[in-house]
Amino acid sequence: MDSVSVIFLWQMNEEGCAVLPVALTRTSHSTAPGFMRLTPLLLLLSLCFLPALSQANDKTVYGLNEYARLADIDLEVAAKLDTGAKTASLSARDIKRFKRNGESWVRFYLAIDAAHSHPIERPLARVSKIKRRAGDYNADEGKAYTARPVIALNICMGNTLRSIEVNLTDRSAFQYPLLIGSEALKHFDALVDPSLKYAAGKPACATAAHTAE
Repeated sequence: MDSVSVIFLWQMNEEGCAVLPVALTRTSHSTAPGFMRLTPLLLLLSLCFLPALSQANDKTVYGLNEYARLADIDLEVAAKLDTGAKTASLSARDIKRFKRNGESWVRFYLAIDAAHSHPIERPLARVSKIKRRAGDYNADEGKAYTARPVIALNICMGNTLRSIEVNLTDRSAFQYPLLIGSEALKHFDALVDPSLKYAAGKPACATAAHTAE
């Protein structure tokens, strides 16, 4: 008589697909002793993972560092891609908010090197509250968060141009003037391979490139 062993594998994947139990059947009629025959339930299991595999194939692989062109201010910088950070940050100094025709704007200088000595003015998208690091916390001020102005910039990496929100802060103490966090990386449909650097090459976006949010 055939003996049947059933192993129940229950898991919820990212697409909300419940993996069904898989029956592994040991049969005495197999040509090889101990041969395990998978039931058709295995086919249903594999179908659950097809959407996730398709989504991964549609993404672009970037390295830990990439060249990024800031189209609005005609500047190319080296950027750090950090999936552990949520927001994107651009190194800036002397940041001042002001009004223009009743609208909120921000004026700043790039905190990259001495060559960038001219002011840049951009519409203010919003003000973001960023949690202070332990070393930045000032008990006298009593503020655990710092307010950073946020602007929208068209940024090109490789052949992809996207409009993303970037907060302004002085990053002159860091190696890379531009940090691109997870929210911005979603717009690029990016997969980050930390073993790579400058995988996308020099920015080469067409002037009519797609700038979808």
